[in-house]
Amino acid sequence: MAPTTAAAAERRPSPFSREVRRWRALRRMRQLELAALAGTTQRHLSFIESGRSAPGRAMVVRLAESLALSLRERNALLLTAGYAPAYEESPRDGAAIEPAMTALRSILTGHLPYPAVVAGPRGELVLANAAFEVLTEGAAARLLEPPVNVLRLALHPEGMGPRVVNLAAWGRHVTESLRARAAAHPDGGLDALAAELAGYLPAGAPPGPDHLGFAVPLRLRTAGGELRLLTTLTSFATAVDVTLAELHLEAFLPADPETAELLRRRAAARGAAPAG
Repeated sequence: MAPTTAAAAERRPSPFSREVRRWRALRRMRQLELAALAGTTQRHLSFIESGRSAPGRAMVVRLAESLALSLRERNALLLTAGYAPAYEESPRDGAAIEPAMTALRSILTGHLPYPAVVAGPRGELVLANAAFEVLTEGAAARLLEPPVNVLRLALHPEGMGPRVVNLAAWGRHVTESLRARAAAHPDGGLDALAAELAGYLPAGAPPGPDHLGFAVPLRLRTAGGELRLLTTLTSFATAVDVTLAELHLEAFLPADPETAELLRRRAAARGAAPAG
């Protein structure tokens, strides 16, 4: 006997059910694995994914955490389940996150004479210290008009691109990192940016024998000589505000004594006091 329309509707997966299945597939997790991480049973998760069971708000939050979703993605998942977002999204100049922004400014200043920037999720420049000028040297004015995108600036033929000695290797590091982030947190904007940046790299250049993956140094020509820089990325891992969680601080460090000295001399010429 065929099920009634009402019974079929009850078993039809909801938008929330479909989202949970999509994220689980993206994370390549089995139902049993996700259920264990979220503190529930495989049977209950199966009912959730089939639309036979509507989860409570706490369960939605646990599933989002277990799927390693960003705060923005967790809010979206809550909305599809019919719940209000759990995380605030403050304006970058808002009072709520001003203490964190003040801390970031202090870190940028303390990192001198080495360059450091704070950027948003798609590479948009939020803050920079005085040493950032070594990265913008000779760049086209249009690339330095707000909103500046530091990823585009790094590889663009009118930006840093012509000055990057190892453009193929370092550029691949930048684009692969961006693609990895887009794969983990799907975003059409990230995909489009990665495709644009890849177009600025030498065509068909395979990794050389010194290709180091995530440890690729930036070799940058400047008026005073070549810099060899390593980068570190820092984020607010315990942030509960969407805006703050999406910011990251990229700090450049000298890979050799010559680079450190060159950057100290540039700082002295600017009249900046090096840290330490």
